[in-house]
Amino acid sequence: MKVGFIGVGNMAKAIITGMVKAGFSGEDILVHSGHLEHYEAFAKQNQLVIEASNEAVAKKADVVVLAVKPTIAEAVLRSIKAELQTDKKLLASVVSGLSIAQMQAIIGNWPVLRVMPNVNVEIGEGMTGLAASGNLNLNLAPIKNGKYIFELVGKVMEISEADFSTFGAIAGSAPAYAYFFIDALSRAGVKYGLTKQAATEIAAQVVNGSAKMVLAADENPAALIDKVSSPGGTTVAGFLAMEEAGFMTSVVKGIDATIAKETEE
Repeated sequence: MKVGFIGVGNMAKAIITGMVKAGFSGEDILVHSGHLEHYEAFAKQNQLVIEASNEAVAKKADVVVLAVKPTIAEAVLRSIKAELQTDKKLLASVVSGLSIAQMQAIIGNWPVLRVMPNVNVEIGEGMTGLAASGNLNLNLAPIKNGKYIFELVGKVMEISEADFSTFGAIAGSAPAYAYFFIDALSRAGVKYGLTKQAATEIAAQVVNGSAKMVLAADENPAALIDKVSSPGGTTVAGFLAMEEAGFMTSVVKGIDATIAKETEE
């Protein structure tokens, strides 16, 4: 299977890096974007096939991943419409705000996959939301080819298009919020004498391990909190202090603001 990327920005590069790390051959990945100088070194490093045009990518690829800026997405779709129609190839779009209906209005009524990945796909730990045209059956060909690409680089969840803003706020934007939390823990460690490097390593591993515990456990996160919180202990004291400062409220408000901005755009 050949996968073509139209647009080679940060998200496309993250997906491609994750695919190559997972064993997908760079020689089966076709790329084209507006400014060759921005991705030529990356393409050569990963042995990708650089195509001369968007049309060439769409013609040669089995799955076409649209990863351009929202402002030019519809124009790009019009330019590759004929190539997509030839073999009714799967289009997988990671373009924010571009609905399945909008895409099909341009390219025709056949399988389209709307995709919401996050930057963690680069290390094979992505959380990707998928919405497929039709009855949302991700096991139907050729939809499953698109699903396979994102299963290579992390976990995949089928969601309704109506939930894309919420999913994007939690999965797409929240890595930045997680980095912020890790940095805050790290700075607290520095306050009490640790080096920034040591404090960051400790904080990152704690968050990493805690996330794995949540995914592996049959209990919800609140139950896991209780297990760590001994009566009258230090963890309870710290937890209550963070809640007094509005920790949970600030997180929810952050997601509120992220969704509001997405809806506004």
